[in-house]
Amino acid sequence: MPLEKELGLRKGFETGEHEALLNIYYTASLLKKKADVFFHQFGLTDVQFNVIMLLAYQSGSQQGLSQAQLSNMMLVNRANITSLVDRMEKAGLVTRTAEPDDRRYNIVKMTAKGKKVFAKVEPLYQRQVQEIMTSLKPIEQKKLAAMLEAVRDRISE
Repeated sequence: MPLEKELGLRKGFETGEHEALLNIYYTASLLKKKADVFFHQFGLTDVQFNVIMLLAYQSGSQQGLSQAQLSNMMLVNRANITSLVDRMEKAGLVTRTAEPDDRRYNIVKMTAKGKKVFAKVEPLYQRQVQEIMTSLKPIEQKKLAAMLEAVRDRISE
């Protein structure tokens, strides 16, 4: 359904650029709401799941990532990552230890509980992603990713 009908707008969009941009915002908002509902049933937030997913797939042989690395990968600032890791540590999902070579940096690792939660949630999450994204053919998914990358590149200029 066209966005203007979905939102109940009386008048169409003035430009295609504006319509496309609002489609991105609106779709992101719907995805965020769906993610909130999905992760809530496991006592997680989408951001917490993102952290344990990064730890599971991006930590390499050290089995952990620094808070700075997590911050870069998640596109949040260090202050936000600190409070996020604090909450996750209190929930028993991660542990934080000082980097042996530089005590100013903390390495965040998944705990046994975090690994158990991830093992339970990740396959269900992957099914949700597939269910949503099968509305597009694989070639369309690649084109969408490329188009959004072009928009991000333009924003970064």
